[in-house]
Amino acid sequence: MDYVKMLAELVAIDTTVPPGNNYRKALEYLVPHFEDTGFNTELVDIPPEFCEGRPGRLALIGHRRLPGKPRLIFYGHVDVVPAQGWPAFEPRVEEGKMFGRGSADMKGGIIGLLIGFEKIKNSQFKYDVSVMITTDEELSQSGQIRFLRRYLEPVKDSIVWSLDSNTGGVAVAGLGALQMEIKIAGKSVHSGLSHLGVNAIEQAVRVMNSLLELKSKVTSKKSAVPAHPDTGLKFMEPRLNINMVHGGLKANIVPDECTITIDRRLIPEESLEEADKEIRDLLNQFKDIRWEISYGLRVPTVPPASGPAVERLEKLIKEVMGTTGQFGEMGSGDMGIIVHDEWKGQDFGLGVIRTECNIHGKDEFVYLKDVEDLGEIVARYLSE
Repeated sequence: MDYVKMLAELVAIDTTVPPGNNYRKALEYLVPHFEDTGFNTELVDIPPEFCEGRPGRLALIGHRRLPGKPRLIFYGHVDVVPAQGWPAFEPRVEEGKMFGRGSADMKGGIIGLLIGFEKIKNSQFKYDVSVMITTDEELSQSGQIRFLRRYLEPVKDSIVWSLDSNTGGVAVAGLGALQMEIKIAGKSVHSGLSHLGVNAIEQAVRVMNSLLELKSKVTSKKSAVPAHPDTGLKFMEPRLNINMVHGGLKANIVPDECTITIDRRLIPEESLEEADKEIRDLLNQFKDIRWEISYGLRVPTVPPASGPAVERLEKLIKEVMGTTGQFGEMGSGDMGIIVHDEWKGQDFGLGVIRTECNIHGKDEFVYLKDVEDLGEIVARYLSE
């Protein structure tokens, strides 16, 4: 298996979302590679009503079924975030690294999985194994995952191994997420008559100053769950970020609207309800400001994964890579809450991402050795 060539060819397929083009091309590329390792595969078209109206969404489902053995489902995605200012879809290899959008997040994880399957394709697995390679993870995909459940049964009490994860240890938890837009209303007038209007941007500055005060309070909290050493944090921490501000039409018009977009990330000990109330209580203090909230991403928190399946993976990582541990990731996803609450299973992760790989940034890369190590760990986990 020329895994470097395979990874380069997969990275070269531009699966940027939005808009979400080339999903079928990327998944069709993967089908024969999974089939060569003994998996029965199918491409499943997902109705737009399960994709928030977005057309052309599909997933690759693969099985090597051994009913009666413990149920293990591998999860990944082929979509990537946008890139500009560098040749993101012209992969290159330098000094043991492959550069390209999605090389680490997370096409390298998919190729690592295939390496593992290839190593033991003629052996019997210890698990009843399925694979789901999805789309739209970088937007939202909870509806898609719920639709795909019918192709993955039984899922009750299953182990779900997310390849969309860091390397070097077992990811046992992630951050919850609450994204919201706060729309501030004003009154537009000519700038020379500003005393007759209400400047929505200036009102929004007052709100943002209070949000920054709240941010200091939020980020002072610490989880009991350790963070990955690459993050520079000892324990998981919550976040409150003002990430977008939109307002104003022209330099001589007092703006009548300003929208603030905030991203609140929650540690496992917090809840969406508490975080939402915290922000609403802040806004309610401004009696002279008209505001309204609309919600984007909402990802509830779940307790950390634990038990023999996690401990076994932790041991194998130590054997192969020399380092290990259980940690929480400073990112969020839809899988955890669905697996925990609806499937009554547990979700943990090991992939090929390192903080230095600069996922979502310019010159994203993956260490090829990490892809190889993931393959070796997968092979041992399934066969030993």
